[in-house]
Amino acid sequence: MSDHPHELDAAQIQKILPHRYPFLMVDRILDYVPGEMAVGRKCVSNNEMQFLGHFPGYPVMPGVLLIEAMAQVGAVAMLTLPENKGKLAFFGGIKNARFKQQVQPGDVVEITTEITNTRGPLGSGKGVAKVDGKVVARAEITFALSDGDRSL
Repeated sequence: MSDHPHELDAAQIQKILPHRYPFLMVDRILDYVPGEMAVGRKCVSNNEMQFLGHFPGYPVMPGVLLIEAMAQVGAVAMLTLPENKGKLAFFGGIKNARFKQQVQPGDVVEITTEITNTRGPLGSGKGVAKVDGKVVARAEITFALSDGDRSL
């Protein structure tokens, strides 16, 4: 258990998100406000599966995985609301994604996702990923919460 009330370690994150290796893209939640925002950390390692083919000899974290990390951090913000406990968060869309700098093994990515709008089970947010304080990616995401019954 974390010493900080708004920090979550890997085991606590796995109680909220259904994702597991190799698709869990957040190692720690540094801060969160249920239903509003979350800040997470991804420690990029050379041992991750995507680097087998992206790219051999020059490993670069795929941009879509940075966006997935933003979505997972945002999902923590939404799924920590008591009324959303046990639900799943699905992508509804991605807009205005921009990639500013490559992310490589050894980088520590800090991801902030702010929930900007919710209406019932639907919502949207803005995500920003930074390495050493510099923006490496940003995107607007929409999502749908579901009980996991295939109907959104």
